[in-house]
Amino acid sequence: MNRQRPRRPAPPRRLNETPREQELIALNKPYGYICQFSPHEKHRSLKELLPLSGYYTAGRLDTDSEGLLLLTNNGRLQAEIADPRHKTVKTYWAQLEGSPDDAKLALLQQPMDLGGFTTRPAQIRLPDENETALLWPRNPPIRERKSVPDFWLEIRISEGKNRQVRRMCAQAGYPCLRLVRTAIGSLNLFDLGLEPGQWRYCRRP
Repeated sequence: MNRQRPRRPAPPRRLNETPREQELIALNKPYGYICQFSPHEKHRSLKELLPLSGYYTAGRLDTDSEGLLLLTNNGRLQAEIADPRHKTVKTYWAQLEGSPDDAKLALLQQPMDLGGFTTRPAQIRLPDENETALLWPRNPPIRERKSVPDFWLEIRISEGKNRQVRRMCAQAGYPCLRLVRTAIGSLNLFDLGLEPGQWRYCRRP
């Protein structure tokens, strides 16, 4: 479903901002990278992408998920972004196996018991092909079955439990083939102009 598109030039990595302006970094985390800076025996780490010290993730992304990841050197800001009590909205695009079904999709818009916690209702919509064409090809590509359709769904939640979006989709009857976080609050990955592996200083979401 993805279309090839011209590569954007890398955004500037300015290093002359004030300390206040250097508090927050936006990174487009590629597939296969683990959200830690220390070496890992199976996965590549953030240290390969961000050659700076003293920054910590404000929320995480699974190793097999992609997209917007925020990092900060301010502990209070880290808590504001990551703590579900602050209800910062995270937006995901999920490539799901199957076809849109009103009854199944309605399940995502209700509280869901995922065993151990109950989610708040999610906000969902079906992005069009012009929007999903903005996505980069995943490396490695997802598994595709010609006999089984798939579609993209935008899912907005204000929590961030372990593998929450994937578990929600599975409970609604939709195996998740690919998951990309496209926004955190008002910070949008496409507005930031970040290709996989690129980062830049940014404002608060």
